[in-house]
Amino acid sequence: MQFDLFYEISQPPHLARSEAQAYADTLAEIELADRLGFGCAWLVEHHFMRGYSHSSKPDLVLAAASQRTRHIRLGLSVVPLPYHHPVHVAERVATLDILTAGRLELGIGRGFSPQEYGVFGAAMSDSRNRTAESLAILRQSFLRRPVTFHGEHYHLDALDILPYPVQSPHPPLWTAAVSPDTFTWAAQQQLGMLAGPFKPWMMVKHDIRNYLDSAAAAPAPRAGMTVGIFCLPDGKRARELAKPALTWFYTALFATTLPVLEKLYPSYEHFHDLGRFRSLIKLGINLKLLETFGMAVVGTPAECIEKLQKYREAGVTNLLCAVGAGALPTEAIQESMHCIAEDVMPALRT
Repeated sequence: MQFDLFYEISQPPHLARSEAQAYADTLAEIELADRLGFGCAWLVEHHFMRGYSHSSKPDLVLAAASQRTRHIRLGLSVVPLPYHHPVHVAERVATLDILTAGRLELGIGRGFSPQEYGVFGAAMSDSRNRTAESLAILRQSFLRRPVTFHGEHYHLDALDILPYPVQSPHPPLWTAAVSPDTFTWAAQQQLGMLAGPFKPWMMVKHDIRNYLDSAAAAPAPRAGMTVGIFCLPDGKRARELAKPALTWFYTALFATTLPVLEKLYPSYEHFHDLGRFRSLIKLGINLKLLETFGMAVVGTPAECIEKLQKYREAGVTNLLCAVGAGALPTEAIQESMHCIAEDVMPALRT
């Protein structure tokens, strides 16, 4: 199981840090992760989510990170395809792959925010079709020849989409997966899948099994899972620091998803399955609940290793670690990164 990093670039009020400092902290942590041997640093794309996520142009941040690192891979997690013209996406992806010297991982998805859909002029009911068409155009653009495509939403004739990516045949492709149908679709499309962080482990575990069962033997399926994590040699101190940070993060996360839970938007009916957790969410998030649902891992290295075994045994190949969930000072996050790299990763890599 590979250990990656996961970033929302959050702005918790209690940290009282500027956006500039948040970006500086993120880049410093990715630079440290490169030295410590983490596999990939993933950044989301979200818009209009004050506090929870200020990562609206992750490709620019990853471009900056690429110039400060040598080995760590750099992941877009994810590009919501319905918000963007696929030609722009293809150009951005190829450019970023060049700047990273072929270290890019590309995640795609549909997005889930009704506000984002409204602002960018896309209909949620068209999301699946737009995503499928955009993916088809992306894949054509990787073939290094003019692209011709005629679909319901996009029409291209012998279009030279430049530049070309460095990786051959193309950067590894992943998709965000929430709906059970998406896990199956990811396997059929030979995409890696990225799950979490707002779905309880008991549900994700079943979805991962379906994904693995549906995947072909080659290429090997890739299953990513995002988990809030904080690990220190002193378990009591780890919990004292993690409790308010993870509680804030998941409270903010669910505040962004509740509008979808409350109203069943067209083609997003699968969120109804998560609706059964609304009562628990509204009662309040706490660390014990997060740990019970497998959404957070906190403790000493030995405790974290024991808790993380279940993800590896279920087929998770990439553990996307939200270390401190971006809601702790960078000094504490970097301390935990050292602990994870030195005392946890070696036990779970093989």
